[in-house]
Formats: sequence, C-alpha cells, structure tokens
Amino acid sequence: MSKSKNIFVTGGTGFLGSYILRYLLAQGYTNIRALKRASSPMLLVEDIKDKIEWIEGDLMDLFLLEDVMQDTDQVYHAAAIVTASKKEEALMKKINGEGTANVVNAANYCNIEKLLHVSSIAVLGKQKKVQHLSEKNHWLPGEFNNAYAISKYMGEQEVWRGMAEGLNAVIINPSVIIGSGIWGQGTTGLFDKVHQGLPFYPIGSTGFVDVRDVARMSIQLMESDISNQRVIANAVDLTYQNFFTTIAHLLNKKPPGIKATPFLSGLAWRADWLRSKLTGSQHIVTKSRALLTACSFSFDNGLSKELLGFEYTPIEETLEETARQYLESLENGAGAAVLDLNCL
Repeated sequence: MSKSKNIFVTGGTGFLGSYILRYLLAQGYTNIRALKRASSPMLLVEDIKDKIEWIEGDLMDLFLLEDVMQDTDQVYHAAAIVTASKKEEALMKKINGEGTANVVNAANYCNIEKLLHVSSIAVLGKQKKVQHLSEKNHWLPGEFNNAYAISKYMGEQEVWRGMAEGLNAVIINPSVIIGSGIWGQGTTGLFDKVHQGLPFYPIGSTGFVDVRDVARMSIQLMESDISNQRVIANAVDLTYQNFFTTIAHLLNKKPPGIKATPFLSGLAWRADWLRSKLTGSQHIVTKSRALLTACSFSFDNGLSKELLGFEYTPIEETLEETARQYLESLENGAGAAVLDLNCL
C-alpha cells in the first residue's frame, strides 16, 4: 500500500477520528486531510495538527466534499453526533444520516478508490430472543433502537446504497469504544461518574473495545482487498457490574453496589426526564438507554479475526491506562489525554 495516497478523514478532531489520524501518521502516510468545523476543539490533535491539512466545513456541504474528494484516494468517514438530548435528535439524524449520504454521493461522483464507514453495533438487529449478534443480524424495528441507533442505521444504509451503485467500501461496527479522550465527553464521562460516586449498576451486559483497536482495524480494512462487507470490532463482552467495578477499583473508589432492576431503572429515567424538563438540561438516563442496559447482548468478533487475523487489546489494559491518565489529568488540570499507540 502506497503511503503517498491522498487520504481524507471526517471527524478527525473527534474521539475515534483523532486516533485514526495518529495511526495513519505512524504508518507513514504523508498526504492527509481532515474535515473540521470552525468550532471543533483541537485538544486531541494539538501535537499533530501541523502534520494534517485541515479543511474547514461540515458534512452538509456537498459541494465542499466533492471539491475535496476530486483528488482523494481514500476516505475514512468517522464523523458522527452522539447525544441523548431530545433537542438534538433531529440534528443527529441529519448529520449521521444525510451527512453520510453526502459523503457517499461525493465519493461516488469523484470515483474514489475506497471508503471506510464507521458504523456501530447499535445497527445490529436486537431482540430479546436474539442476544448473541454477528454481522448477519440485520436491523429490526423495535424498542431497542434509540435515536442514535436509528441515525447510524440511516447512515449505514446510505453506504450500502453507495456500494450498490458501484462504490468500493467497507463498514466497521465497533462496540462501546473505550479509551482516553476529552474528559467528560462520550464514554470518558463514565470515568467521571464512577469517580464522583456511582451507587447503581445496570443488570445487563454489552461489548467493549479499545479506541486504538478500532483505529488500527479501520486502517487494516482500508489497506486490504475486503469490500462490500461489514465487520464487528469487539474485544470482549462484559456485564456492566464487572465494567464499572473494574473502573472503581482503578480509581480507588467504592464500586457500585445496588442493582438497577427494571423497576429502579424505570424510576430513574422518569426522574431524569422530570429533571431535564425543570432545568432545561440534557437527558442522562433515557428510557431507551435504561431498556438497553437491562439486557444482555454479546457480539461475535470472529469475522475480524478470520479476515484480518486481528488481535485485540485486553480491555483490562485499556481501562487501566485510561484510569491512570484520568487521575493524572485531575492532578494537572488537563482537559484531555491520548493513549500511547499500540503497534500496528
């Protein structure tokens, strides 16, 4: 694979996108451009920002995307909005759905070499009777699909549509992505919650994966001849009790000891709804999130191992490194941290 290829990354200042940029640079790629909004924080790319050509704009500007992709070989589409706020649901669907459609249309119009789309395990068909999921489990309408899942499904459907029209593309479906980033945002906020004292733990389970593994796998998929395929990225399935207890021990905090039964979860999301209405603040515990975390889902990572021979970072190592950096950031006041890169 030529390291002089012209690479374009969306979401480059974000959690996963910033690690993709770091691994591309570590691999020796020299012609990298990344999309950023004027308001995008540069905390996660501060030390590498001068090695990237930044394009200011957003996914809703189709003409900008077409202009950028005129001389682009490969596109990593990692940009997405994740929110539990009712007020931002429409924007999330617009960016994750229509924004992805724009990326696909521009890529097809410009006849790029290959596109990698970052999707999610949220698009896999979940139902109570099917709790072990693989790439073959397709979308099922129902109560397990929150607004984020719907928006990511909309986006992934646009990529499949693009493939049907001749686009060379591959899709990665990560489970819950863990690692250091901007503290308090996304999954790094879970460390805040445990550090502040988390008395309850959900009764379900889900999959977890190191952010560096998702970035590494994204590049491996792009450099391979794999196409018209989705691949799950999941290191391990854990109960939420195990997950939060491990973090608590690493942060020297008391582990959560109260099981969040369906009854307690129901009270929690209703109380949170009332709190958000009274204060105008964002939802933290939503009905769909309470429902999902009360269920036990596992995710098959066999295809990633079969196609790529991929070896995952033990999630215990990820949690240990992230917790250490979190505690260091509390001492030095840093708003963000980045994990050391694993070998490619």
